[in-house]
Amino acid sequence: MADEITVTVVDDHPAMLVGIEQWYAAAPEPLRVAASGATSKTAWLPPGDAADVVVFDLQLAGQTTPAFGELRRLVDAGRNVIVYTMRDDEQTALTCLDLGAVTFLTKTEGADHLVSATLAAARDRPYTPPALAGALSANTSSDRPKLSIREEEVLVEWFQSESRDLVAQRLNLSPKTVTTYLDRVRLKYANAGRPARSKAALVARAIQDGLISVDDL
Repeated sequence: MADEITVTVVDDHPAMLVGIEQWYAAAPEPLRVAASGATSKTAWLPPGDAADVVVFDLQLAGQTTPAFGELRRLVDAGRNVIVYTMRDDEQTALTCLDLGAVTFLTKTEGADHLVSATLAAARDRPYTPPALAGALSANTSSDRPKLSIREEEVLVEWFQSESRDLVAQRLNLSPKTVTTYLDRVRLKYANAGRPARSKAALVARAIQDGLISVDDL
């Protein structure tokens, strides 16, 4: 049996919290809500501070603007954050990826996508639901950095693997060399004014630049 994946849900709608818990309980693999609440404190206090994944609503009670600052704090602390929100505009989706969110889902995308995204986040795999795919394909305002053939190869292989060790095995490289290539790619994107702090953000850049398609993931 697969190891249980635990989730902290930050959302100020009680019905949504109940619904998400039921979706996870019915998932084909072990998923459990470890903590849930209406503020980001839920993710910082036990037991929510130890969950594998954080599902985070950008629009929380008492806030008139999206909670980008709280999202950044969670990402900077090393948390795997899925943004799950009613907002569906392209700029919000891309901003969340730039800040380091694992992926971005709208609440209209429902149970199947949230469950799949949660499993992917816990396993360090990219996940691109329809709304995010649309935002990526619509965004054409970027400058593509010049990557070497080997950098592109390592990058694409990493998107399709669970770990850097697997990439190293498949490409006959050392894990340290894989990390070096990925660090170079991140630096090139940062220098081009298109930072990619998370794996999801690198996926977004690669899709925008035609290095990989959503169907390849």
